[in-house]
Amino acid sequence: MQVDLETQGAEVAALPRFQQAGVHAGRLQRWGALLLGLAVLGLVTAVFVDLFAALTIWPVVLVNLSCALLVVVAGLQSACWVSRWREEAINPPSAALPQVVEEPAGAALGGLWAALAMRWRRLLQQIGAPTLWLAGWSVLILYCTVQVFNLSLPATALGLSASVAAVLALLLAFALLVLERQLAQEPVAQWPEAGPLAQLLRVAIVSLLLSALCLLFSSDTALWPVRLAVLLGLLPALVAGELLLRALLSLFSPQREKLEPRLLAHSFIAELLRWPPQPLLSLQHELHNRFGIDLRQIWAFAYMRRAFLPVLALVLLVGWLLTGVHELSISNRGIYERFGKPVAVFGPGLHLGLPWPLGRVLTVENGVVHELATSVGDTPQPPLELAPAEGPAPLIANRLWDASHVNDKSQVIASGNARQQSFQIVNMDVRFVYRIGLDDAAALAATYNSSDVPTLIRSTASRVLVHDFASRTLDGLLGEDRTRLADDIGRAVQADLGKLDSGVEILATVVEAIHPPAGAANAYHGVQAAQIGAQALISRERGAAAEQTNQALLQASVANDQARADAREVQAVAQAADLRFAAEQKAYASAGQAFVLEQYLGQLSQGLSQAKLLILDHRLGGASSPTLDLRTFTLPADPLAPRKAAQPGAVH
Repeated sequence: MQVDLETQGAEVAALPRFQQAGVHAGRLQRWGALLLGLAVLGLVTAVFVDLFAALTIWPVVLVNLSCALLVVVAGLQSACWVSRWREEAINPPSAALPQVVEEPAGAALGGLWAALAMRWRRLLQQIGAPTLWLAGWSVLILYCTVQVFNLSLPATALGLSASVAAVLALLLAFALLVLERQLAQEPVAQWPEAGPLAQLLRVAIVSLLLSALCLLFSSDTALWPVRLAVLLGLLPALVAGELLLRALLSLFSPQREKLEPRLLAHSFIAELLRWPPQPLLSLQHELHNRFGIDLRQIWAFAYMRRAFLPVLALVLLVGWLLTGVHELSISNRGIYERFGKPVAVFGPGLHLGLPWPLGRVLTVENGVVHELATSVGDTPQPPLELAPAEGPAPLIANRLWDASHVNDKSQVIASGNARQQSFQIVNMDVRFVYRIGLDDAAALAATYNSSDVPTLIRSTASRVLVHDFASRTLDGLLGEDRTRLADDIGRAVQADLGKLDSGVEILATVVEAIHPPAGAANAYHGVQAAQIGAQALISRERGAAAEQTNQALLQASVANDQARADAREVQAVAQAADLRFAAEQKAYASAGQAFVLEQYLGQLSQGLSQAKLLILDHRLGGASSPTLDLRTFTLPADPLAPRKAAQPGAVH
């Protein structure tokens, strides 16, 4: 019950908690300073360890333990504020003399700063130092916990240092346990804050014990110590979150200087750390103390408390019986085991069986197709991103020989050079498309005969590839043998998997790439370029020879055809002349002199067809001779006298 100094000022001196306030405050300060030093030492050590060994359990353990100790420090400081208030209530301090404050040189600026300082001082007095300190500790604890929360830490072996640290943690937990037992035995009337402080100490004790357990059992193969050490930080983080919420809610509570303050660092989560755990009883006490609600007076809650165990037992029984109901999707099958022995293979749908652990169903794939590469790179592949249709091709589509690929595997093959046996190295990317067989026998074989189907296929394929590639050459792999290579490898791998009774069905074998190593790609490109150049030169010379041969054949054919045409033409002319001579001979024999005259006139007409004729007849003019007018004729040009004009004249 809180004490009001205005009404009970004279009675507080007789109360035990007020009489022991000074002793309590001194003890809280000493304990708080010691635990704060340990917490700071742990945080500094965690920072230095994180610089050299970030991916270990050490930073997580040190920071979580330091946060658990800071929770106790926050509770001790909050209780110390209450004890100091009680000490000042029975021993009030003497009134301090007023101090004269000299004004600085700038009166206006000094007045502004003084007003601001006064407002901040009043605001801090209204909020209260305990609230600010408690909120600050809570924020610090939450920040440190978030910084080291990482569930992807690998398992590591810590060696002798982990055992030493575990022993130190157990010793500190024992010391805090002694202190917790001492505070738990304190009477409420003599020290009301002892009980909540003991509950906060349980948070640190639980953290120390679980951290020591994680350090003792840490190894390269055990992953649960690392996960437990990381999740252990949630306990101080939850308590710090509750304390921060209480600090924020206290801002809305009226603050009176004469009213005895309450302990702000009171945690409901820490109160649950008791044995046997009674969360409902703790909640009932909290509601009764805070809000005056007594759940014991409500008959419904009393009935629920009495019927809780039977109902819980019935629910657990029904839940256990429901474990015998199994649902399988369309892409899965199930092998039903009764008392550990497989008795049937269930298809997709709902099935009934014995509840666990009397009966269980092992899930097997039903027709799911997988693609498996014969080799996997050490570096994780980036997530596959869809490339735009008009954009550049993705990096996974790069199949150039001078680039190394993730799934390329080096393989030794045969080689023959100048009748000497040797070997060569090639990089290949062979993929298998497989699935679990669709019959029940294949499902049983895939489940019980192999623990890791992809690893079995990869190891079998590697053995087959070594045996198959030993008898092949590089030229054959890059040439005609490549078409038969995928079929040969697929049949060989399927045969080996069948001998092992693996239940795996190889659907297709895809040879993505076969090429020399990336380092030898340029040299091989040079050899290929020289071979291609030689073949091109041979083809070019063959083309030139063929062109010359065809040109000579063309010229000979033209000459032959021209000679044949000329001979035919001469023969035709001779035949025409012979026919004309025979015709003329027949005509002369029949017509005589008339034919000769007709021929003469015809030849004369043909010869004079383009000439200018002047026909003279002796019968014209009677007894006188014909007269010719020479004015229509001109004399030929005189080369000696070109400019001499011709004189017209008449000839009789």
